[in-house]
Amino acid sequence: MSISLPSLKKFHGKSVLFQRLFIFVKNISVKDMSGIDAGKKAAAIAAVNNHIKDQQIVGIGSGTTVVSAVQRIVERVKAENLKLICIPTSFQLDVAIDGADEVDSNLVCIKGGGGCLTQEKIVASCAKEFIVIADERKDVAALGTTWKKGVPLEVVDLAYRPVQIHIERLLGGSAKLRLATQKMGPVVTDNGNFIIDWVFDRPGDWNQINTTLKMIPGVVETGLFVNMAKKAYFGKADGSVQVREPQVQNNV
Repeated sequence: MSISLPSLKKFHGKSVLFQRLFIFVKNISVKDMSGIDAGKKAAAIAAVNNHIKDQQIVGIGSGTTVVSAVQRIVERVKAENLKLICIPTSFQLDVAIDGADEVDSNLVCIKGGGGCLTQEKIVASCAKEFIVIADERKDVAALGTTWKKGVPLEVVDLAYRPVQIHIERLLGGSAKLRLATQKMGPVVTDNGNFIIDWVFDRPGDWNQINTTLKMIPGVVETGLFVNMAKKAYFGKADGSVQVREPQVQNNV
């Protein structure tokens, strides 16, 4: 799949009006995909069909699942002549759509496997509706069921060792500095920070845990998205989609 965006210039938090979308996506049918990819595409299509409307301001996240969402948005813009404002960050987003590494029964999400957790949380926090799209592997009763890499945290580089010590003392588990795979040294985020992956012993009160992590000096942001997702679409290998809302309704 290839995507070309020749009409877009680099933007710094400013909105871009897609009056014409110069996006060319090679069509891939569900039957040509693996079960996982078919599930991701099915979830993305269902979310875009149900939540994207004319004259909206739309925030789009990152990750493989979002590619299918962008493809479906392009199709609808062409077919329905939708007028959308698509931007990376804003304070008045109508809807933000993004993937997740794992989602529990209350739609608490772990995100940040790709290292973009801070940007993704900013976008999600600015949206009236944050919608999660994922394949069925990510749908679990409790966090840590299938995702074994822990909760990512973006931390200031000089603070990474004290942060590790504080996390393990306060919450237990193992706090590991994420190392790069294609070069020597740690992973460096787009913001110039390091990533610590906290592998927890057991699930707990994620709202309280998130607050505890955020209060540690040097922690920029966590990959725990608590009380943020309004709805989640989980695609299955056969192309069907399961839609879920939080079992305990979010109040924020």
